[in-house]
Amino acid sequence: MIKRIFVWAVFILGMALAYLYWYAHTPLALKQTPMEFDLKPGSNLVSITSQMKTAGVLSDGVRFRVLARVLGKGGKIKAGFYTLNHVVTPLQLLKKLTEGEVSLREIVFIEGWTFAQMRDALNAHPLVRHDTEGMSEQEVLQLLDVPLAHAEGWFFPSTYFIDAGSSDVSILRRAYETMQLHLQQEWATRDQNLPYKTPADALTMASIIEKETGAKQERPLIAAVFINRLRMGMRLQTDPTVIYGIGKNYDGNIRKRDLMADTPYNTYTRGGLPPTPIAMPGLDAIKAALHPAQSSAIYFVAKGDGTHYFSNNLTDHNRAVARYQKNG
Repeated sequence: MIKRIFVWAVFILGMALAYLYWYAHTPLALKQTPMEFDLKPGSNLVSITSQMKTAGVLSDGVRFRVLARVLGKGGKIKAGFYTLNHVVTPLQLLKKLTEGEVSLREIVFIEGWTFAQMRDALNAHPLVRHDTEGMSEQEVLQLLDVPLAHAEGWFFPSTYFIDAGSSDVSILRRAYETMQLHLQQEWATRDQNLPYKTPADALTMASIIEKETGAKQERPLIAAVFINRLRMGMRLQTDPTVIYGIGKNYDGNIRKRDLMADTPYNTYTRGGLPPTPIAMPGLDAIKAALHPAQSSAIYFVAKGDGTHYFSNNLTDHNRAVARYQKNG
């Protein structure tokens, strides 16, 4: 009797293992390819299979859980955002999940954005965990352990690859550390006799250059104009700083009263650099601020095609204004 039970037990176990082997090597009936799904951090095996069933990866979760437990992989599945570009078997899927072959996604911070715009992008990103949402700028800096009074300009604009569930804190820290790296490298090799006392001064200048022109080839010349003005004791008289000072009240137009209204960022009424950067400068703008063109120009005017005309005296500048602006 015992022998018969043992035989039946072995037979049933063999059939179960054979079925499990068949299941493990049979392609899953995916609803579509590519198939994308997200496994949330902190999920247990039951929750994981439920999430994959909801996403259409699994038709049921029981068999996949049995497979994972039999192979000792039940507690080794990693959270993240996954993409299946082709049909896979449960065994292949389990391998992908336990090895953490997550699909990296990206978040882009644009050169010339303000810190507020950067935070808006973080808050709007569906894969980012919004740990700083609702915090003030100072609270964010304290959380990052960044010894600054203002965040503006100190986060590097670039494309950052992220996993699903990445904290906005970690992304901000990467952007801050990247800016520190670039700024320190360029500061160490800067041209001599520049009118900056600190790397922060150079960063402020770079932010102005970033906002003044989108033409990469012009940035060293724009830098030369502002540096020449600083050396001569002239005011910078640059519209982007005035716009930054206006803040949320800026409606797209600068009026005479705006140029006359004194704020810490009005470079028409105040000499020197503004107190902080006005945007996130890219690497080209930082390089231009620390390696300006050799030029005696102190004026420039927009030509209407995205570039500028540069002059080293007021007479030529007025002619350029008449040609490119007054006469259209």
